[in-house]
Amino acid sequence: MPSNTIELAAEFSDIIALKPNGNSRTLETDQTVLNLTPEERERYDRQLGPGVLSEEGQVRLKHATALVTRVGGMGGPAAQMLTMAGVGNVIIAHGGEMISPDLNRQVLGSERVLGQPRALEFAAYLRTMNRMVTVEAIDHEPDENESAELAARCDIILACPPTFAERLRLNRAAVTAGIPFIDAAQWGMTGTLIVVQPGETACLQCVYPDEPPFEELFPVIGAISCAMGALAALEAIKILSRTGTPLFGRLLTYDGFVGRSTIVNLKRNPACPVCAEP
Repeated sequence: MPSNTIELAAEFSDIIALKPNGNSRTLETDQTVLNLTPEERERYDRQLGPGVLSEEGQVRLKHATALVTRVGGMGGPAAQMLTMAGVGNVIIAHGGEMISPDLNRQVLGSERVLGQPRALEFAAYLRTMNRMVTVEAIDHEPDENESAELAARCDIILACPPTFAERLRLNRAAVTAGIPFIDAAQWGMTGTLIVVQPGETACLQCVYPDEPPFEELFPVIGAISCAMGALAALEAIKILSRTGTPLFGRLLTYDGFVGRSTIVNLKRNPACPVCAEP
């Protein structure tokens, strides 16, 4: 089977550069940091090898930090897949309490969690899936300042909130920090995915120059929520591990009602107030 894994040309160096804007984190030259432990190799055995991840890619995941907000129908599966894949630090943000209509799609919840704050319960569940991953919970949706502060700590943002205001806010934070940004959206049986590489591709503001109207209680099937969340996580895993070809600069749409997928190349807006060159 031909491998889609991008192998590193040089030996795994003392520095693992995760952020494309040069804000990489320098790792200690301790080999226990640069290598996987026997327990980690055993846990991730099925995702290491030709066509999946190299060991270097898995180590990159181990030292990466991802923000997922919110963690409901799409963000929940995304956070779960990142945790299971071994992304070392997963930050989740979600306000409010669990209600019964959430349970048609929010896989991190359960009937036991009804009436309880979601973020703390969801984080506790994720920790049971992989004790080698640190999960941090934020019990509200980050505002402009907090989004910027979180972006400065992260290597990637997965935006899964329902409102355009939140999605565009997170896009601004990611572009300012120079980190990849993944936007997942859903309605009915249809889902979309946009992957942004700041400074190189169109950002979410280029696609939505004016904030569209928002339907509070829109219809949605849980299966499309999970599908789009899993695809968002897959793109994040590819980007963080430097594996395969990410969907940078493209819009993926899946119409589950008729079983049709399309991919559209996105063009940057040279006058975009968020990502235009100064």
